[in-house]
Amino acid sequence: MPALLVPPKPPVPARELPLRAFLRATRTNALTMWPLAAYDEPARVGSFFGRTSVLLNEPSAIRHVLVDNPENYRRSPASIRILRPLTGNGLLLSEGEDWRLQRRTIAPALAPRVLPMLARHIVAVAGETVSALRPRTGAPIELFPIIQRTALEIAGRSMFSLEMRDFGAGLRAMIAEFGMRHARPRLPDLILPPAIPTFGDVGRRLFQHRWMRFMSTVMHAREAVSPGAEARDLFDLLRAARDPETGRGFTHDQLRDQIATMILAGHETTGVTIFWALTLLAHAPEAQARVAAEMHGLDLATVVARGSIPDLPYTRAVVSETLRLYPPAFTLARMAKAADQAGDVAIPRHAIILIAPWVLHRHRRLWTEPDAFDPARFAPDAPAPPRFAYLPFGAGPRICVGAQFALTEATLVLAALIGAFEVALDGPRPVLPVAVVTTQPDHSPTFRLRPRHPTGAPPCPSSTPSAATTPS
Repeated sequence: MPALLVPPKPPVPARELPLRAFLRATRTNALTMWPLAAYDEPARVGSFFGRTSVLLNEPSAIRHVLVDNPENYRRSPASIRILRPLTGNGLLLSEGEDWRLQRRTIAPALAPRVLPMLARHIVAVAGETVSALRPRTGAPIELFPIIQRTALEIAGRSMFSLEMRDFGAGLRAMIAEFGMRHARPRLPDLILPPAIPTFGDVGRRLFQHRWMRFMSTVMHAREAVSPGAEARDLFDLLRAARDPETGRGFTHDQLRDQIATMILAGHETTGVTIFWALTLLAHAPEAQARVAAEMHGLDLATVVARGSIPDLPYTRAVVSETLRLYPPAFTLARMAKAADQAGDVAIPRHAIILIAPWVLHRHRRLWTEPDAFDPARFAPDAPAPPRFAYLPFGAGPRICVGAQFALTEATLVLAALIGAFEVALDGPRPVLPVAVVTTQPDHSPTFRLRPRHPTGAPPCPSSTPSAATTPS
């Protein structure tokens, strides 16, 4: 049996970082702020400017925080400060009864029964991406921006039935601007409550005004499209959604905040997942061949047009393993409202609780060969990992409402690309993950693609948009 691939990763400090180095890590690459011991301990308790901080790695303690007593834990002040400009008061940051109302209203729009409708958008865009890449086979090509645009196009059509050529460049530029200028916390962002503005908040609020105005522009463009007899996308579903208990729907601003949250979560996180899966498969030709074998003779467009989603168990396992090694949401931060006990850990009032999937998914007591790429961990007949040792989408009441859509999108796009091309990295420079908003590559590497089926019809989706995905 060949040795498992161990992809490169950022250096892990041998011991706890001094304050200045820790603050530098939070601004440049948060994946480098945990020392080696954190990957072996059930919990790591420290202090930050007089406030207790706890990194939890024990599944039962994590369950307590996220499932058994979630009302005691709210988003940390720093995460609210950083994310509010992008998401407004959408589902991600809302609290209490406001959050419960939003969750009840949104959940039906992303229920499993809706996935076949959304899968048509995914497959149509994946087919167009394959067609656009065919003339570029054999030459060096940067796939990361192409995958980002693909994920954005899927988000645009799934949410609005709109092609994103009029909005995509502006939207990507704004997200890149936010990541470079506003998402990197400074010391005041970490220690002051959100009610006290920091210097960085000035820029964030100016950005938020432009971002939300941009979101309203996209919504107005969608509202100008002639209505259909049936729901075509998430915008239709959310606009018609009503809270089953109160009968209330979303106001314009509430709908805008939901759309802003979904655009960010629906393309930024899924795009990096597809990129990392391609990078891993480029280093693992046997795994890549197994993904291609699942696609042999399969036309995704035909399958999803029948209202079903193809069963691609190995491709799904590759995606799941990619999410383990490169979780887009690399850390979850909460603040304890009251003192609590999570397993063996005493949690004081106002303590900051960190649950870091980057650490948890590579923890030496929870995983065998934790740094290795092994999709067999997630094969249908493999034992499931400990429930709270694997958290790519969080857990408990606040688990990501779009998790199944994200998994479906990543699986179908990866299957389409690997079914059409053999993918190899071009050059020896390792690709390292960097945590800024999401777990991104430190540079955009070049790949080389080779057609798997140079003659005859390839087993990939049609690139012709259906009526359901073409604006009227």
